[in-house]
Amino acid sequence: MPRSVDFKALFNVSPNPYVLMDATLAIVSMNDAYLRVTGSKREEILGRNMFEAFPSDPASDGHRMLRASLERVIKTGEPDHLPLIRYDLALPDDQGFQERYWSATHTPVPNRAGEIAYILQHTVDVSELHRLRALARDVTGAGPSNLIESDVFQRAKAVQESNLALEQERQYLRGLFAQAPGFMAVLSGPEHVFTMANAAYHQMVGRDSLIGKPIRDALPEVVGQNFLALLDRVFETGQPFVGRGIKLLLADESRNAGEHFVDFVYQPIFDGRGNVSGIFVQGNDVTEQRQAAEALRRLNETLEARVAAEISERRQAEAALQQAQKMEAIGKLTGGVAHDFNNLLQIVSGNLQLLAKDIAGNERAERRITNALAGVSRGAKLASQLLAFGRRQPLEPKVVNIGRFIYGMEDMLRRALGDAIEIETMVSGGLWNTFVDPGQVENVLLNLAINARDAMDGHGKLTIEVGNAFLDDTYTRRHAEVAQGQYVMLAVSDTGCGIAPDTLARVFEPFFSTKPEGKGTGLGLSMVYGFVKQSGGHVAIYSEVGQGTTIKLYLPRAFQSEDVVEAANLGPVVGGTETILVAEDDDEVRSTTVEILTDFGYRVLKARDAASALAIIESGIPIDLLFTDVVMPGPLKSPELARKAKERLPNLAVLFASGYTENAIVHGGRLDEGVELLSKPYTREMLARKIRHVLANQQQRSVATGSPNPGSPDAWAMETLATPEGAAKLKILLVEDDPLIRTNTAELLASLGHGVVEAGSAEEATSALRAQAFDVLFTDVGLPDACGTDLARKARALQPDLPVVFATGSEDVAGADLNAATVLLRKPYCSVDVAGVLAKVTKAARVDC
Repeated sequence: MPRSVDFKALFNVSPNPYVLMDATLAIVSMNDAYLRVTGSKREEILGRNMFEAFPSDPASDGHRMLRASLERVIKTGEPDHLPLIRYDLALPDDQGFQERYWSATHTPVPNRAGEIAYILQHTVDVSELHRLRALARDVTGAGPSNLIESDVFQRAKAVQESNLALEQERQYLRGLFAQAPGFMAVLSGPEHVFTMANAAYHQMVGRDSLIGKPIRDALPEVVGQNFLALLDRVFETGQPFVGRGIKLLLADESRNAGEHFVDFVYQPIFDGRGNVSGIFVQGNDVTEQRQAAEALRRLNETLEARVAAEISERRQAEAALQQAQKMEAIGKLTGGVAHDFNNLLQIVSGNLQLLAKDIAGNERAERRITNALAGVSRGAKLASQLLAFGRRQPLEPKVVNIGRFIYGMEDMLRRALGDAIEIETMVSGGLWNTFVDPGQVENVLLNLAINARDAMDGHGKLTIEVGNAFLDDTYTRRHAEVAQGQYVMLAVSDTGCGIAPDTLARVFEPFFSTKPEGKGTGLGLSMVYGFVKQSGGHVAIYSEVGQGTTIKLYLPRAFQSEDVVEAANLGPVVGGTETILVAEDDDEVRSTTVEILTDFGYRVLKARDAASALAIIESGIPIDLLFTDVVMPGPLKSPELARKAKERLPNLAVLFASGYTENAIVHGGRLDEGVELLSKPYTREMLARKIRHVLANQQQRSVATGSPNPGSPDAWAMETLATPEGAAKLKILLVEDDPLIRTNTAELLASLGHGVVEAGSAEEATSALRAQAFDVLFTDVGLPDACGTDLARKARALQPDLPVVFATGSEDVAGADLNAATVLLRKPYCSVDVAGVLAKVTKAARVDC
C-alpha cells in the first residue's frame, strides 16, 4: 500500500534546506531551513515557478546552469548535482541582489506509473566557503595562502563527510522503519498526532492519510475500544504498555468493521528534559495466527469424532472390498461349474429328445420323458442363475423404461403372489430409461417378489418403487465398487420378518438360504446380484428384524429412446439339406447334436476341436454352416477358428454354442457385433430355429455380394420385370439392419425402377413414415430395436392399408396377419422374388381401392 508523505512533519526537523517542485517547476513544498537560507516566506513562494519565485537574469550562468540541471532530471530521470552555482537572491524593498553561491542536488520523485511527478532540491549555501577560498587566493605568498586554503577546505571536507554520514545513517534508519515487517508509528503530544507510520501500519489500518492527524480523527473507530485510554496512561505515567492478542476493530473502505488481533507495545518517547513528548507504537497483526489457533482448537474438539468416523468408513470400505473379492472368486468358480453342468444337461436333453421319437404312442413312457425334460429345464434354470451370479451370462440388453415394463408385469406378479398380498407400484414422473436385458429384469423382479412373499408367509404388502437416483461422492466412498453417476432405482419392499444383521452379509452368496430345506435353492438373490453387477449397476439391501426388507437395484441411466421388445418366433420348426460342421470337444454332446441335425435332414460333419475343424474346412469340402462350441481345448480358440474359416469360405455361416462364454465373444456383458450364439442347454426346437435363422441371413448376404450373370433368370427378371417406361413407380421404405443386405436390396429395387428410402432401424423408419407417404413398407422382422410386425402396425396407424413385405429367414411372422396386402418374403431372395411380391401387394392395394 502506498506510503503517505507529509513534508511538514518530515522536512521541518531537518537542518538541511529542501524544496519540492512538480514537473512544471512549480514549488509545492519546502522546509523551514530552506525558508531561512533563502530569506523567503512560505506563502510568497508556494505554488510559484522556481524562476518566478527567485528571478534572475536568463542570460546569467547561474540561471542557465540551474535550468539545465532541472531539465536533465526531467529528461533522464536520474539525479543531477551542481557542485557550485552562483544564484543571487533579491534584497527586500527592491534594493538589488545579494551575491550567493550554492551546491545543489536535484533528485527525481516518480509516481506509481514511473513518470517524474516531483523534483526534490537539496541546497547547501556555500557562499562563505567560496569567499574564504577567494580570500585565500588574494593573500600574498604562496605558502600561507596555500595553508589557509588547505585548512579551510579540510574543515569543509570534514563537515561535508560528517553531514554525509549522518544523512546515510538517517536514510538507513528510515529504510529500516519503512520496511519493518511489524507495524510501527510515532505519535506526538497529548493528542497522539501521527508524525510517522510505516507501510505495515498503513496496510493494517487500510488507509493512507494519517500523518499530521490525531489518532481520534485518523482512526475514529478505535474510540471506545480502550486504546485511547491506554495511550493517555502511557503519556501521563511514562510507563510502557504491552498487549497480547488484543482485539481491534478497524473499518475498511466501505466502513464495515473488520476484526483484527494484535500484539503491540506502547513505548514512551522522552525529550531532552525527561518529559514524555510522544509514544512509539510497535507490534504485529496476529489475526491469522489467532484464526489458525481457533481453527486448531475446533479441529481438536472434533478430531476424535472425525477419526472414529474415518476408521468406521475405512472398515466399511475394506469390508465391501473383501465382500466384492469373495463374490468375484465365487463367481469364477460357479461360472466354471455352470459350463460343465450345461454340457451334462445338453447330453441328457439331447438324448431325451431323440428318445421321444422312439417311444411315440407310449403314453406312460412319453409322460416320463416329459418329466425328465422338465427336470432338465429346472437344471438349466439353475445353471443360468449360476452364470448370472458369476456375471458370465450373455446379455441381450435393450433401452427399457422400467416403469412401463413393471406395469406390464402386474398380472404375472399377482398370479405368483396370491390375493392375500397387496401390491403397490409407484413410478416417478420423468423416469429415465436404462440399458438392461428385459428378460433378466423380469426374472429379477419375479425372484424378489417370491422371496418377499415367503418372508411375509403369504400375507402382507409388497411395494415396488421406481425412480431416478444420483449416487454421489459421499455414497461411493462407502461403496468402493460403485461408480458415481445417474441411475434408475428399482426398489422392492416387503412387510415380512426381516433379516438379522449377521445374515445380511451372506444373502447374495449362491446356495445360501434362510428358508427351510427344500423350499429354495439359494440362487435367487445371487442371480439378482450378478445380473445387476454385470449390467454396470449396484445392489443395496436394508432390513430390520420384525419390520421388513427393502432391496434397491441401481441400473445405469441410458440416454437413448426406448426399444421395442421383439416378439418370440412361434412359427413351425423346419430343417434343411445344407452341410453343417459341428465342432464340439465333449463326445456325448457332439454325438447328440449330430443326431438331432441329421434328423432335420442336414448333412453333418464333426470335429472334436478347433484344429480338426479347420483341417476339414481346408480340405475343400463344401460347408454351409460352422456350429462350434465357444470353449474348447487346444491352442486354436473358437473365435480364431471362425475368423480363419470365413477367410477360406466367405459365404460360410457361423453359429456359436456354449454354456459359459468367458470373454471370447461376450464383452461388457454383450455379444460381440455380428456374433450368433445358442446357449446350452438348448432344445431341439431352439436349435432348428436358430440354424434356419443364421443360414437365411448368410444366404441373403451372399446374394448381396454377387451380381446376376447375363442370361441368368435373375438378370432376365431385372430386364423384363422393371417398371415400364411411363408406368407409375413405387416409393418403397426399405428397413434392414444388415448394411450389406440393405444396400443390395436397395440397388435391386432401384433396378426394377422404384424409388427407395433406406432405414437401418425401426426408429429411423418411424421418422421416415412421419415425414412422407410410401407405397410399400419392405422390412426385416428381426430389427435391433423392434420387431418388424410392431413397425408394420405403427406404419398402418400413420398410413392405413399400406402394403407390407416382411423379408425374413423365418417360416412365420408372429403377430402378423398374412394376406394379399401383407406378404412374407423368405431370405434368401432374388429380383424375381422381389418383383413377384411387389406385384402381389400393389395389386391387392389397387383392388382394395
